[in-house]
Amino acid sequence: MEKYEIQMLETVVVILGYLLTFFIIRKFINNTLKQAHLQRSRRKIIIKAVHLFSFIICITLLFVVWGLDKKDLTLFIGTILTSLGIAFFAQWSLLSNVTSSLLLFFYHPVKIGDTIRVIDKDGPFEGEVTDLTYFFVHLKTSAGDAIVVPNSLLMQKAISVTGHFTE
Repeated sequence: MEKYEIQMLETVVVILGYLLTFFIIRKFINNTLKQAHLQRSRRKIIIKAVHLFSFIICITLLFVVWGLDKKDLTLFIGTILTSLGIAFFAQWSLLSNVTSSLLLFFYHPVKIGDTIRVIDKDGPFEGEVTDLTYFFVHLKTSAGDAIVVPNSLLMQKAISVTGHFTE
């Protein structure tokens, strides 16, 4: 086999390994966290994080398969991390939103499916929490409108949980 054919075969193996590993890990996480009686929304966020990390590992392995030298790979990863660091520190709100998402996930009483009212002096708003991401909380109002709120805002404002979703 030629070098190109071997690289194609290795690429297919890496991608299939990534998919297989992701589905096995997702099933394992779901089963383990169901036994721990963790809410479905929390399991969903954990699976998103695992998916991100496994995707990064898969991309790194593909770089290795296609002959990216270790020095080049280290330089590439260093450049990406430096760019992310500059972006986070240049934009403090991004960093505060990521930190707020962790606090919301672990310590805040707001969950997906809850109806909340954000008490703000400029005008309170209310809606059902439909998604919690790394940067934003998605709300759906009773009128059917979608509101996207930065996570840091939920940490800074008073919140009234007016309804709970039960699984």
